Amino acid sequence: MRNTAWRWGGGITAIALSIVVFIVPFAFILFIAAKSQQEASLLQFTWPTEWQLWENIVTVFQTRDFLLVTAFINSTILTVVSVAALVVLAAMVGFVLQRRRSRWNPFINALVLAGLIIPPAVVPTIWAMQTLGIFKTLGGLIAVHIAFGLPFCILLFTAFMSTVPRELDEAAIIDGAGPLRLFFKVILPLLRPVMVTVIVVQSLAIFNDFTYALYFLPGDENATVQLLLYTFSAQNLSQWNLLFTNILLITIPPLLMYIFFNRQIVSGMTSGAVKG
Repeated sequence: MRNTAWRWGGGITAIALSIVVFIVPFAFILFIAAKSQQEASLLQFTWPTEWQLWENIVTVFQTRDFLLVTAFINSTILTVVSVAALVVLAAMVGFVLQRRRSRWNPFINALVLAGLIIPPAVVPTIWAMQTLGIFKTLGGLIAVHIAFGLPFCILLFTAFMSTVPRELDEAAIIDGAGPLRLFFKVILPLLRPVMVTVIVVQSLAIFNDFTYALYFLPGDENATVQLLLYTFSAQNLSQWNLLFTNILLITIPPLLMYIFFNRQIVSGMTSGAVKG
């Protein structure tokens, strides 16, 4: 009886804490975004007297010549290209590190760990980007996200690669498969759980990134959603309804991705850790 009561009590407590931590702030954002400017200025957690959510959404999209649409396009391109490159490159590196044992493996693993431990240096990175001519460009920011995100992704793919039997490699090689065909046709489809984990985790991190975009991609022509939110909050401090509408629109895509792929994230992270 005590165990049953503890399980039920613990479950109810966890649900209550989840509601307080996650649902209540989201409801507050939604209520403020649906109010008029005068009512939203009170910043009270109350039901809107008159729902004006759609009017506020239209106003936010029309602000500064539909700059929010441009920001969403830039953030989408940035996220898709960066995540695709991270998945392919990290999977290749993890495959080589796991399958080809050599004296260079400890050195490469040390470099990967150093990429996780050592914080990124902003000024040298800006200097290198200016030298290459990619500073203040979307391609330059994509390269930054790939470079800074590779160590974490390589660790995940390397750990999960140990669960893939080597016999599959040998069978494919006997059938005449080359290195690229072996990787893309045989190995890569088996990495789907960890691929989903990398895609979701890195997509959320890149889409919600603010500091890298602020340092390496200043200016409105290549604005991302987080940079636009920063400038919007500075220019519209008295219009709390529009500010919270902007926050609501930017929050919805990552929230939906996390809700739909939550189970895949957990399974992808635990598979390599448990079996490897």
